[in-house]
Amino acid sequence: MSPQLQIQGSTARITLRRPETANKLLPEDLGRLRAHIAEVNAAPEVLVLTLQSEGKHFCSGYDIAEIANSQNEGSAFGEMVDAIEQCRAVTLAAIQGGVFGGATDMALACDFRVGGARSQMFMPAARLGLHFYRSGLERYVTRLGLDTAKRLFLAGEHLDARAMKDCGFLTHLAADADIAGEVQRLQARLTGMAPLALLGMKQHLNAIARGRADAAAIDAAVQATIASADLQEGGAAWREKREPRFLGR
Repeated sequence: MSPQLQIQGSTARITLRRPETANKLLPEDLGRLRAHIAEVNAAPEVLVLTLQSEGKHFCSGYDIAEIANSQNEGSAFGEMVDAIEQCRAVTLAAIQGGVFGGATDMALACDFRVGGARSQMFMPAARLGLHFYRSGLERYVTRLGLDTAKRLFLAGEHLDARAMKDCGFLTHLAADADIAGEVQRLQARLTGMAPLALLGMKQHLNAIARGRADAAAIDAAVQATIASADLQEGGAAWREKREPRFLGR
């Protein structure tokens, strides 16, 4: 079954639904995922998007039989992953089990990655004879570092949950195999933030990591928050020791 999008208030979820194949991605899924991201981008109320899946594993990557067709302009796997990285909302990957191949980059494109005791990862590109696409290589290097990228791409190392956390692939690691509680806590924390600051800093932090910082745009975002009603509300809530009620303006 194709990936499914659900929007509920300030949160959205995209669910991969092929548990019988460890949620392998097929060519038709690339356009569907990009359409889902576009729908989230067009929904200003959504602050957090969670990428999740059914079954034991997060995703086994792209169908090996279709790899030769995965790099065509307009339908490329990397274009879909870039759309995830560029999503307006803060993104979270819920990695309950294995994440393999191109799906590792799909998770890495998310702002946060939550795993559990059964999480594991493996990048078999060199073993398959495939040179990975540029934006994926850049994502690995900028987010995990050159040495870790080489361990995963060139040596093809398998990492368990602890190693995934130690190298920075996982941003959060649940105490056991059940990651639902950790995912819900992070979702609640993020949706409680001021939207202008949350979404603006997400965008500019990613640009800084890519070496594409726009000083004027950052300054404009800073000034917008200084003039916002939410900054006044945040300060009042802090002084009054209560939860803020942000309106996104």
